[in-house]
Amino acid sequence: MANVSLADIKALREQLGTGMVDTKNALVEADGDIAKATEILRLKGAKGNAKRADRSTSEGLIAAHEGDGAVTMIELACETDFVAKGEKFGALGEKVLTAVAAAGASTAEEGASAPADGGTVAELIDGEAAIIGEKMELRRVARLTGEKFAVYLHRTNKDLPPQVGVVVAYSGDDAETARSIAQHISFADPQFLTREDVPAETVDNERRIVEEISRNEGKPEAALPKIVEGRVGAFFKQVALLEQDYARDNKLSVAQVLKDAGLTVTGFARFKVGA
Repeated sequence: MANVSLADIKALREQLGTGMVDTKNALVEADGDIAKATEILRLKGAKGNAKRADRSTSEGLIAAHEGDGAVTMIELACETDFVAKGEKFGALGEKVLTAVAAAGASTAEEGASAPADGGTVAELIDGEAAIIGEKMELRRVARLTGEKFAVYLHRTNKDLPPQVGVVVAYSGDDAETARSIAQHISFADPQFLTREDVPAETVDNERRIVEEISRNEGKPEAALPKIVEGRVGAFFKQVALLEQDYARDNKLSVAQVLKDAGLTVTGFARFKVGA
């Protein structure tokens, strides 16, 4: 049996982020050779990746990168908050973000196939997952182009990396208000920019539902059209950014705030870890 020191175990654990028992066993099997032990741990972890494939990834981080007239935002997911708040996962997030942004990827599929560390982003993530022992995945990627950008990354817990991320593409000169709109989006979670962007079938389905609800409530038949349109209007205020009441002053709409500030929003993206 190899004479494995605590210093060697500690050094390898810090390098790879592996467990005490697994690290010690790998060093013993490798007769104290750190390079060989690293290979053993990687191979063991790679076999475990397949077993982890169906496990859920409800934790992780959101990160964003701005450059060359575009902002790229990613959601990198893992299984536990313990891993999510670790330095190694954060460093992986930076590597993944850099590679995805450099490739100009706009979807998770494109991002996963982007070049990284002599392979692909997917291979980079799988390699780290094998070492750490958790399922990890690049769940979402967004890439916005525009004249100017407001980026807001929100930490829901001081010990965790950003869990909510918003990018707003806009034109105009009021950066402070643009950032406040990004903060509004993080809270209000609109799905579309304008009511015209909401798919017709979605609107038709909502109109059908609220009409049925109104009838079941015994509303007068003659009043139904007005009641239904009022409720459809309320639906637009839920899902369309420009229709929403401004989070900082609900007497104003987001559209009015933008108009007063001389801003035009051309697009936005919002990610929340696990959502």
